[in-house]
Amino acid sequence: MEKSRNIRLYFSDKISVGGLLELADKQAHYLLNVMRCKKGEGIKCFNVSDGEFLCRLEGCDKKKAQLFVEKCVCRPQKPMSDIWIIFAPLKKDKTDFVIEKATELGASKIIPVNTQYTNAERIRLERLNLIATEAAEQCGRLDIPQIMPLTDISSLLSSFEKDRILFFMDERRQGADVAETFSKFKGQKAAILIGPEGGFSNEESLFVNSLPFVKNINLGPRILRAETAVAAALSIWQAIVGDWSNKGAKQ
Repeated sequence: MEKSRNIRLYFSDKISVGGLLELADKQAHYLLNVMRCKKGEGIKCFNVSDGEFLCRLEGCDKKKAQLFVEKCVCRPQKPMSDIWIIFAPLKKDKTDFVIEKATELGASKIIPVNTQYTNAERIRLERLNLIATEAAEQCGRLDIPQIMPLTDISSLLSSFEKDRILFFMDERRQGADVAETFSKFKGQKAAILIGPEGGFSNEESLFVNSLPFVKNINLGPRILRAETAVAAALSIWQAIVGDWSNKGAKQ
């Protein structure tokens, strides 16, 4: 095989040694026109069910290409910490940032919610899935987090999994210490709720805190932007009970 760069592509279809993978138009464009890959160059392809494989680029022209699967280089990964991110969509590219960083930091599901002060009334689910896929390709994880359609926060929490702990990041800074609280829930399914830039309304805060599966958390002495709070909370979770720690729970 000719030279191999650290280029990874996600395939939802089955990947097996000796098989051929047909590149989608966007994938072919990325390899041939953006990365300037040549015939014979090594590309890594992956999915969560089959693992990661070293492939060879062949059968390529200006718009189409195939990959020949040469060998498996990484078996299917062990399940990651079962941690969800629930957040209110933000304006402009801040929502993109949340999706990208939540993927890199190992969120298993991402749920956008409408609140009284949500700044963006619509999301482009196809675009967000593309951002998550590209982030997974870059960061080395084998799966793609599930991104749910935009839903009303009251509807979501009224039918929420009762055995999943919901950590409510309270911008009023009246909750419990984040690190100490996270450490008490090793091995449990969890979700992190981050509010919009304007915060939660009093009615919403009272509703969330009234739920028996909710733990009110304090993220420190400073008020964080919503996108910063997502990255901070997930980082703390992974460091204490997630896959950054050798004591992290296996779900």
